[in-house]
Amino acid sequence: MPLSLTSRVRASPDQVSCALDGDAAVLHLGSGLYFGLDPVGARVWELVQEPIAVIAVIDALEQEFEATRGQLEADVAAFLESLTSHGLLEVAG
Repeated sequence: MPLSLTSRVRASPDQVSCALDGDAAVLHLGSGLYFGLDPVGARVWELVQEPIAVIAVIDALEQEFEATRGQLEADVAAFLESLTSHGLLEVAG
């Protein structure tokens, strides 16, 4: 399902993750693939632990990081789509 600003996303139950000094590590249990996330990716990962609308993720990042709204929308969409394609994120609506 393609993402929209109103899509609700959440971390897949088929993963384990941990924070690492501002970064994060995520392991997909089904594939065994490991992903390292920088501080911005780690913050997104923290936000998607509970179901959240894509727009709410962007709103939170806009308050915390210096980036234009358009850049945040593009970057967050690409990142969430990547997480989804690797089975780390579930999308509903």
